[in-house]
Amino acid sequence: MAKTPAQRAAKHGNAATPPVAPVVNTSTQRSPHKAQSNANMLLIAGSVACLFLFWYFHLLTLNQMTDISGGLTMPDSMVFGFDVAHVEALRSAMDSDARGQLQFVHKTAGMLFPLVLGLVAMTMIAMNVAKKSLRRILWIFPVLFAVAQLWANVSIDNMLGAETLDSGAVALASALVSASWLLLILTLASIGVALFLGRKKNPVPSQA
Repeated sequence: MAKTPAQRAAKHGNAATPPVAPVVNTSTQRSPHKAQSNANMLLIAGSVACLFLFWYFHLLTLNQMTDISGGLTMPDSMVFGFDVAHVEALRSAMDSDARGQLQFVHKTAGMLFPLVLGLVAMTMIAMNVAKKSLRRILWIFPVLFAVAQLWANVSIDNMLGAETLDSGAVALASALVSASWLLLILTLASIGVALFLGRKKNPVPSQA
């Protein structure tokens, strides 16, 4: 009487049962080169977004705000800070609608720009700097820039909308604006250092 497959497997062990090859979904496999290419595309898109937000926030919108402030410069654009006299003049020239427009700008482009730039900068540093200690040091600048910029936005809105102007609030807002510009420069420098180190780590092959 012929034996069943199960009986033959029990008698001869696993040798009678052919091995089953695992099923591999090749459509989900990505080469390191393709993964790097995808990451670079995302960083390029993020960099373009940063440039657009900087142009829209600092070069376009804040400059246009001078039309409703009697030609006075917005505090955000004053790299070296401002004094009580300038803020008093702004408070006199800007009505509640004008201050509301500035608050709206701070809550949209003024918030998106530091957050997007901080994220892009930290990602570039992570991808190009292998040394963990140096990577953490370079991360400090985009993080502090985002914090200083967002804090400056809130301080300016509170300063302009306060019933009574406080010299301490003016000094704080002025210091935050100057710090945010300095940290912006340091953030861009940290990106440059990261890209330089990444280029040294992965040199472009020379063509014969």
